[in-house]
Amino acid sequence: MDTKQKKREIKGLPVKELSEEMIRIREQKFRGEQIFDWLYNHMSDSFEEMANIPKALRRKLDKIYSIFSLELIEVQESEQTDTKKYLFKTYDGHYIETVLIPSGKDSATLCVSTQIGCPLGCKFCATGYLGLKRNLTAGEIVDQYVLTAKQTNRDYIRNIVFMGMGEPFLNYNETLKAIKIFTAEFNKNISRTRVTLSTSGVAPQIRKLTESGLRIKLALSLHAAFDDLRVQIMPIAEKYKLKETLRACRNYAKKTNTRITFEYTLFKNFNDRREDQIELVKICKTMPSKINLIPYNSIAHITPEGIAAKLEPATIDEMENFASAIRKKNITVMIRDTQGNDIFAACGQLAATKKENNEKT
Repeated sequence: MDTKQKKREIKGLPVKELSEEMIRIREQKFRGEQIFDWLYNHMSDSFEEMANIPKALRRKLDKIYSIFSLELIEVQESEQTDTKKYLFKTYDGHYIETVLIPSGKDSATLCVSTQIGCPLGCKFCATGYLGLKRNLTAGEIVDQYVLTAKQTNRDYIRNIVFMGMGEPFLNYNETLKAIKIFTAEFNKNISRTRVTLSTSGVAPQIRKLTESGLRIKLALSLHAAFDDLRVQIMPIAEKYKLKETLRACRNYAKKTNTRITFEYTLFKNFNDRREDQIELVKICKTMPSKINLIPYNSIAHITPEGIAAKLEPATIDEMENFASAIRKKNITVMIRDTQGNDIFAACGQLAATKKENNEKT
């Protein structure tokens, strides 16, 4: 591992940066495209496998660069939905979780993490109770896809969602590199229309993404239509008010010609009032959008006491009634199914603490 750390990590570099690296080491620019193809389409973990690159260059690359991978520790499969949760170990001994969610007979969505833990402390999210250990590199983000695809079938993974552990916009540069890799024309497996980034509302970074030239799907973890409610469950709402965040989302939708998804976890006697419905309709009318209504999944495996325990999930009937009232105003509302809550793989449940706790005992 020490030897690898002395080398520059090449996994996680988009094709433009790979080409620039080749020029820097006095090689031909097109070699960057070839390396990209081997890393992300052939999913190679060795320069020796790169058959269309001269042997002398392969040896040179091996001296300068490393291709490290996350280590797959455990795979858990839900007995209810066939959802799978992958536990990965990083080079420095931390753990992250990635979720593979079946979305049809021959397709699935991969939910990737961008941070080890999360600094935001949302009251309904297990990851938020861990705090932040560090950001993931672009290579570690992409590796979640590579290693999962090797376990299954790369053609099976049709969608990538940045909805795992962490806030993607607080790891903006590395997240952006990963998105560029997933959406590059040289990538034969994933297109930009199948990549979604979910944010809790870091308004300046939404604006930055708007000007980046990338055109992916954007989802806002809204969860309350009023600032006074939102700040009770999402501390970030104190820093970035809804007016600013929604303006940034509206500009993103306009510039990229895409539809914003509002994620809304419904809690009984909290954000399920008639006035919440009315305000949600007003928000949705200001931009192309839809609402994903999400069941509240228990995080008692992380925090059995405290504020989270006081949040009560709405029933299925209550969710249906809430959605129906909004649909009558010609707003698209989808009620998300809970996937994998029996293995703590559902929305808000990722924590990757089991292995670390076992090693401490």
